[in-house]
Amino acid sequence: MFGIVRPCRHRLGENLKSQWVAHLCGLCLALRKDHGQFARVVTNYDGLLISVLTEAQAERAAAWRRTAGPCPLRGMRTATVAQGEGARLAAAVSLVLASAKVRDHLADGDGLLARKPVALAARRVASSWDAAGARTGSAVGFDTAVLVDAVDRQTGVEALAGPGTPVLTVTEPTETATAAAFAHTAVLAGRPGNAEPLAEAGRLFGRLAHLLDAVEDRETDAASGAWNPLTATGTPLAEARRLADDALHGIRLALREVDFADSGLAHRLLVHELRTSVDRAFGAASCAHGSAPSLSGPYAPPGGPGGPFLPPQPPRRERRGLLAGCAVWAGLACTCQLCCGEYEDPWSRERKEGLCNDCDDCCDCCDGCDGCDGCNGCGDCCDGCDCCDCGCDC
Repeated sequence: MFGIVRPCRHRLGENLKSQWVAHLCGLCLALRKDHGQFARVVTNYDGLLISVLTEAQAERAAAWRRTAGPCPLRGMRTATVAQGEGARLAAAVSLVLASAKVRDHLADGDGLLARKPVALAARRVASSWDAAGARTGSAVGFDTAVLVDAVDRQTGVEALAGPGTPVLTVTEPTETATAAAFAHTAVLAGRPGNAEPLAEAGRLFGRLAHLLDAVEDRETDAASGAWNPLTATGTPLAEARRLADDALHGIRLALREVDFADSGLAHRLLVHELRTSVDRAFGAASCAHGSAPSLSGPYAPPGGPGGPFLPPQPPRRERRGLLAGCAVWAGLACTCQLCCGEYEDPWSRERKEGLCNDCDDCCDCCDGCDGCDGCNGCGDCCDGCDCCDCGCDC
């Protein structure tokens, strides 16, 4: 479910890109330090938001960084990475929610998990991640029971849902879990007054994560007969989009109430990049580098998905199961393809570009404006500042 915020390095700019990579590497290294090498497979883009929010509120940001040694994913270069309680909270949340994802795959009998020996091993891994997340959460004052409770309730909520059930009833457990995680960043940063607006932002982020996951999996779930909240409740895509846009607006309003020390990266990810994620999920690509426009959209030429003059699109390949995807991820990591070059996503099989690749054909309304380095340091970018007077809908 987590991994919806996947920023393009060009839109971030050099300053915010280096900060984003620092949090990504910090989460990965926190998982390795506390839980061993295998735990690094739960590193995910959305988990690092916890680390970003914690540091964004902290007065002494330098204390939250350290220099890490060479890593294959960075081309064997050293780097400044995030550390401390923010990274550890991100690790705890990532472990517990990864455990939930494993159980979800087990319940659906996906891929290799349909085989009893593999399923048994996966259950043991999930249990160990639950325990590891609880230990790390406790060390930073966060009770992961709220996450586990949300995961346990999710199954019951889905079992009772049917045509006519509001889809927000199904997203509620996810909203509760992410609200708790976002709010605790205020405690770690020593700004308890931020807990309430951050809980609201987290609740709406959880709603978006659940909705976008459902939208992206709608076709594959229908083909495999897997449960999908939109299909089960009879929620049309237009309504899902309306709810997503409302959540985006609510997150933006909630963040205005947060007292940040440096809101640059948090604002960039949770306002601008999150909107890009929504557009991408609903088929409105906003970055030519990150994803190609759909040929089957409203601007496709007549004659089918490929049009009369273009070859038909290749058939959609079946997603890999969790363990098979982890094995492929390990191979990509060892060969540095995740960082440099083009690669196939270990789970979805989509073609992607490595982190170090150029992204020259992206554009963003805030890039190039005087006084605005990717919205860094301008507070509520596009809200009372001049750095985004480019006619964009921020």
